[in-house]
Amino acid sequence: MKEIKLLFRKDLLILLNNIKLILKNPLRLIPYGAIVGYFFFIYWLRFDRYDEAADTRLPDLEGMPEVNFAMQNIIGGVTILGLGLLIYQLYRATKNNVSFFKMADVNLLFTGPVKPQNLLIYYMGRSILPSLGGAIIFVAYGASQLAEQWDLTIANVIFLIFGFALFFFMISPIRFLVYTLHTKYGIMEYIRNGVILLGVILAAMIMIPGLMAEKFWQGMFSWIASPWFDFFPLVGWSRGIVGYLSHQNALLSTCFIGIYAVAYFVVVKLVLLYSGYYYEDVLEATKSNEEKIEKVRGKKEQSEAQLSLNTKKKLALPDFGVGGKAFYWRNYVHASRQDYHPLFGLYSLIFAGIGIVLALMSLFDWFSHVLIYVYLLITLMIYFLAGIGRTSVGDLKKPFFFLIPDSWTSKFWNTIKLDLVQILLFSTVMIIPSVLIAGLDWLLIPAFLVAIVAFYLTGFGINLIPQIGLEESWDKFLIKPLMIGGIILFGLIPAGAVSIVSFVITKQFVWTMVSMAVAMSFVALILLHVALDVLKRLEFKEI
Repeated sequence: MKEIKLLFRKDLLILLNNIKLILKNPLRLIPYGAIVGYFFFIYWLRFDRYDEAADTRLPDLEGMPEVNFAMQNIIGGVTILGLGLLIYQLYRATKNNVSFFKMADVNLLFTGPVKPQNLLIYYMGRSILPSLGGAIIFVAYGASQLAEQWDLTIANVIFLIFGFALFFFMISPIRFLVYTLHTKYGIMEYIRNGVILLGVILAAMIMIPGLMAEKFWQGMFSWIASPWFDFFPLVGWSRGIVGYLSHQNALLSTCFIGIYAVAYFVVVKLVLLYSGYYYEDVLEATKSNEEKIEKVRGKKEQSEAQLSLNTKKKLALPDFGVGGKAFYWRNYVHASRQDYHPLFGLYSLIFAGIGIVLALMSLFDWFSHVLIYVYLLITLMIYFLAGIGRTSVGDLKKPFFFLIPDSWTSKFWNTIKLDLVQILLFSTVMIIPSVLIAGLDWLLIPAFLVAIVAFYLTGFGINLIPQIGLEESWDKFLIKPLMIGGIILFGLIPAGAVSIVSFVITKQFVWTMVSMAVAMSFVALILLHVALDVLKRLEFKEI
């Protein structure tokens, strides 16, 4: 107990020192003040509307025999997200260990006269603080959107926070226990098969009632959204805690918190029983976590081999030519390593397959066309973000970009040529069968093809112009947010407004996509013109 008190005192002193550092530089308080001001403003608006609409609400209709499919699907959808995260984390536990420590702990505490068991108990218990902090922020934001629907009493907020925090908190100890059992008994293959079997059973719990129902979407969540599923470990327990918002039964939600406490006690006892001298097991995970943090902070360059599926493939590529074509050849080689085919590989097949499967489901009346439209919009956003990230692994600021003898236009075009070919192939393979199978408007095909290229080029231009045009770090810190904000304010928002107006007038998604494609094409062309103009003005510098 004395050692745990010393560890607590150490963390308390670290916290006080960080607070003193913040107070020495009041500018660091600006982001926190902005966040608090944002939440205050949002809640003020919400509660103001809540008071105005209080007298105009319709009374609850109790005793209705019909099933509320909308609420059932909302509960089921949230449950599916939780189950997916749980299965993913359990599967990750069969691949690598989880660590509660940092390299400073490894270098100082592991070598000190402290019992390994006390270290593990303290740091495992302390891991609830990040979960609580994240849950508080999430609930603060989410509750601001629901202030008109629910009374945000103290009890409601407390149970919401505990429901989310305990779920994320328990995942790490369970992952540590899984890896500990494997280290002692070598049963990882059995655990992995058990996780896969659990995923199959959960999938069957969605498919079977969906197929038994008149329409798939009416029955798919009837099992996992039912009250008995609240007893499913972790996901169900958290749902039972959060369910206080509807049933207002504090005793029931408190019992689920008690189940979490008992489960945590059992996991800790098992970890202490089987962990042994765990220092070696967590060293690799701790170092890996530190490297990820350094990459996020920009201290280490990201490897282009990440997520590569075919790194050991022997390549026999043709000679593409000289000059700017060297960039196309370089990207072609990288794409050949990253996937099984440089133009249309496994990743493209999966994304295209999802769209075609959704079209088939709508054909059999399992889902409406709305789900296809949502997936198309999500795909556009994914490629917009891909365009933003493309500049971080590109060649536009490398010395050889200036030294290769060719025109600026040719070098710039060959840098992004392969990306555009991949995008057009993927989008064509996905949108044409989806439109034909689901019976959608044929005009959606060219509109989507133009829109996805425009979104990619817009994202590419948003990040490229500040990156190649600003040299000083202070300029990037001050001017880059203004440039990006201006592009969003005068480019993306007007394009989005045009699309929304088109949908309001026509009530048809196809014209929404057409207007979006046209508007985003103008934005993309302007950004590419500016980017090429800035690129021509750059001079070779030693980087």
